Amino acid sequence: PGPRRTSRAATALELRHVRASYGPGARPVLDALELTVEQGEHIAVVGPSGIGKSTLLHVAAGMLTPDQGEVRLFGHAVAGCPRPELTALRVLTPQEAYVFTGTLRDNLRYLRPGADPSAVDRTVDALALEPLVDRVGGLDRTLTPDALSLGERQLIALGRAHLAPAPLLLLDEATCHLDPVAEATAERALSARPGTLVVVAHRLSSALRADRILVLDGTRAQYGTHDELLARSALYRDLVGHWGQARG
Repeated sequence: PGPRRTSRAATALELRHVRASYGPGARPVLDALELTVEQGEHIAVVGPSGIGKSTLLHVAAGMLTPDQGEVRLFGHAVAGCPRPELTALRVLTPQEAYVFTGTLRDNLRYLRPGADPSAVDRTVDALALEPLVDRVGGLDRTLTPDALSLGERQLIALGRAHLAPAPLLLLDEATCHLDPVAEATAERALSARPGTLVVVAHRLSSALRADRILVLDGTRAQYGTHDELLARSALYRDLVGHWGQARG
């Protein structure tokens, strides 16, 4: 399907001339980055390892302050924004999923403690978590985090994001331990959820599900659809070829 269009004027995420580095005098990871993500869009971020994809998501989430430039979430400046307000606007799900000793239900409701049983059931259905629920003995059985696989931990974190009330979800390779079918199921469910989705893509199929793709290349960036980037980005063509070889 082609990019979804939104009639809403407000944007979900804006980065204006953002420069970010790790420490004084360090080479910038992001430099003069301009990005606008509309409400309701599904965006994939791609690029070589270490190029700044995680940095971008941490800056967008307000967890890393850029050296210069402005970041806005739904029209609100991130700089100086109290943490409770940021938490209400966005969820950042990292690669290493956090699961605590408690019931599976409470783990899923971690960002929305008051979620009713029907909301939890909808999340379980949307992300196809029934096998996990059965394996651990039900939603109200206490989990032992060390007994969970990395993929199961990620499924719980993704279910938590799906249930969260925040309108912006940021996934930092949060599906890398899932098989392609589970990854597709999770990303489709999160994209169908009301709100905006930004994903650091782990596979080509993940990028192809997005409305638009952001390619990070050093301090430069290119933004467009899959076909547009194939035509004008040598790095994107290389990444697509690499993913194709890995699949083969």
